[in-house]
Amino acid sequence: MKVAVQHEDLQLLAKTLQEQLLVEVSSAEVFEVKCAVNKDGLMILTQHESDVIADAQTIFAVIEEVLQSLAPHKEQRVQCFLRVFGEQLPYAKCFLAMKQMGGWGEAGEEYFSISSSALTYSPSVDETEEEEPFDPFADVPNLPTAKRTFQIKPVLLGAALVGIAVLGGGAYLLTRPCVMTECKEIQNAQQLKTKSPQLMRRAKSEKELLVVVQQLATASGALNAIPGWSPRYQESEELKASLSGRAGRINQVVKALQTGSLATQKVQTPASSLEELQARQHLWRQAIAPLETISPDSELYGLVQGKLINYRVRLHAVNQQIFIEEKWLKKLTAAKAVASAAEKQEGTAKSLNDWQKVRSTWLVAINALNSIPLTSPRYQEAEKLLVDYKPKLMAARDRATKEQLAVKTYQQVLSTAKQAKLYEQQNQWQAATTYWEQALQTVKKISQDSLYYTQAQSLIEPYSTALKQAQEKVQVVSSLQQTRTDLDKTCINEIQICTFNIDNAGITVRLTSEYDQVRQNNLANPYSENSSTAVDITNHLQILREALAVISDNANLSLILYDSQGQVIYTRTLGQ
Repeated sequence: MKVAVQHEDLQLLAKTLQEQLLVEVSSAEVFEVKCAVNKDGLMILTQHESDVIADAQTIFAVIEEVLQSLAPHKEQRVQCFLRVFGEQLPYAKCFLAMKQMGGWGEAGEEYFSISSSALTYSPSVDETEEEEPFDPFADVPNLPTAKRTFQIKPVLLGAALVGIAVLGGGAYLLTRPCVMTECKEIQNAQQLKTKSPQLMRRAKSEKELLVVVQQLATASGALNAIPGWSPRYQESEELKASLSGRAGRINQVVKALQTGSLATQKVQTPASSLEELQARQHLWRQAIAPLETISPDSELYGLVQGKLINYRVRLHAVNQQIFIEEKWLKKLTAAKAVASAAEKQEGTAKSLNDWQKVRSTWLVAINALNSIPLTSPRYQEAEKLLVDYKPKLMAARDRATKEQLAVKTYQQVLSTAKQAKLYEQQNQWQAATTYWEQALQTVKKISQDSLYYTQAQSLIEPYSTALKQAQEKVQVVSSLQQTRTDLDKTCINEIQICTFNIDNAGITVRLTSEYDQVRQNNLANPYSENSSTAVDITNHLQILREALAVISDNANLSLILYDSQGQVIYTRTLGQ
């Protein structure tokens, strides 16, 4: 892409950079900035004396800041160099990718967008020996002070007079200003030309300068009445050029001062947006650029210099405001992006960890918005977003708390069920029943909108079955305990009548040898003195069988009765 460059635009860019260096670098008054174009790329050279210690990173950062503040359009490359006066090679350089709007000279100002940071470069001894002499600015001429040149039309006065006489209108033409009569127009113009520098030096404001401009315009307009055949026509043209040039320079300053006044009015009220700050920045630059061209030997220098210092300070302040405001704008933009991420996380959250992340993400967005100060134009927008984001943070926090409680409850259910199973393994059925009941009650506490609700519900059926089985076991154990108690009472009556054993096969009862001995003795001597006892012993065995039959029925277990010798004397099966 070919870059069309005009000398005046490069001078304006160099002046802009010089102004920024003057504000931000303490030793900038000893620097010289030049701009040139080579191979469709912009080159910026900054030079200083050998005894000046310059921080290359700071210089390049200032240049980069100026270029960053300008609006982007088309891609271009910028090379920046830093060298000592009299040296051919730079001792530091950087490469920047910029975007250029239009061409130089189309709008009187150039716009850039920087996409890479400044990189310092110091050539080694070998490199400097191999490179060709480096001076891409050798052909850049010093910018001359603008001067208007005028082409003076040659007039052959004698021929003109002859023509006038031949035409017969000589009387009228000879009475035209500055032909044969006194030339007051030139006298007034000359007086004003002499007087105007003093008037310019005395002027304290743009209004006083406008008075001088009006006087110059009046005097210059009066010279237009001098005809081309006047012997003083050439002198009048030179005076017109001088007065017009002086008026143009004054108008340039007046316009800059008016722009500065407008910018001063605007800064009286706080800016409401970044765009407004950028507009004020543009006004200050418009005010500063023309004033930079006024040389110290100019009659306007005294008025301009004070304004220029003030404008530079104001521009620096606006630049700082823009920098800070861009920082808050980035905060606001980042907060919106984080909030968007939080909303997406909410839609896919499936665990406690997911909801904790949602809560943390909302908290990051809200903290970013809370950091925007009341003085920032972004504060109002941040407050509106906080009104929307804070309830979402509270909802995410509540949901995370609910899920955390659900996790804790679910784990408690599993722990209780595990303990119930341990008691089952130890045949402690009453304790197992208690823990199964507790596990079922805890499952029902898990909220329906919890992620663990479905898992918890799936435990109810197996836990209920386990509880029922444990309760049945408790009944069996209770029944066996009652059977043992009944057998204990039946087998002991003054003497140990019998012994017993209970298992899944049934009840086994064995008569004791003592009881058998008493029974045998009574059977052998039925008519002894204790014959009534013999009758009781015979009846007692029958009563014992009946009692054992009742116990068998109650326990729902079969019964086998042995005598002391192991002979079966009575059996009873279930349902008999």
